[in-house]
Amino acid sequence: MANRGKLICDTCGDDNHFETNDDKSYVKCSACGREYFGGYNELLELNKANIEEIAKAEAKKIVEDKLKGILKKMK
Repeated sequence: MANRGKLICDTCGDDNHFETNDDKSYVKCSACGREYFGGYNELLELNKANIEEIAKAEAKKIVEDKLKGILKKMK
C-alpha cells in the first residue's frame, strides 16, 4: 500500500512536494514539475484507486478488531 493517506504525483510518485494556488484549482509537483491544471480534484481522481484501497484496508481492520472483541467477550 503506497503512502498511506497521502496523495501521490501520478508521474514521479512523490507525496509531499506539491505547490497550489489559493483555491487549489492548480497543483504542481515541485519534485518533477508535473502540473495538474485540474487542480486538487484532478489529483484526487488520479489517486482514486489508492484512496479506495486504503479505505478498504481500514474498514477490514475495523471489522476484524470488532469481531475479535465480540469473540473474546463470548469466551
